[in-house]
Amino acid sequence: MSSHERNASAGLAALLILQGIMLGSLYAGVAPHPPAVTPLFGIGPFLGASLAAATAALCLGPSTTTAGRILAGAAALMALVSFGPQKYFDAQFALIWPAVLSGQIAAISVFASIFRRAGQHGSSEVCDVA
Repeated sequence: MSSHERNASAGLAALLILQGIMLGSLYAGVAPHPPAVTPLFGIGPFLGASLAAATAALCLGPSTTTAGRILAGAAALMALVSFGPQKYFDAQFALIWPAVLSGQIAAISVFASIFRRAGQHGSSEVCDVA
């Protein structure tokens, strides 16, 4: 497994854990939890789609296959809805900053790995996800 693959996989794993905890806190009503609905969509289904994209990217190889890179990028973009820079202005930032910073670092790790790998030509091996 290349360093690009490990970095992307680690970033996706962090996003899976962070978003899984968010989804659990939403359903359990544990504060601070995300709102059930935003103006554009319901948070539960959105988190489910984001978790699914990250899991599929891990299975395909987040930096070794085209589909894996697309899904990894989509998962990182979707995670930034919850953890993006706009959260610095959130009224609950003092309560959520560890998740926001962790999510941003994880998303940056995924982006850096997939874009660096996409710019390289060569190996098309797919790593086994056990």
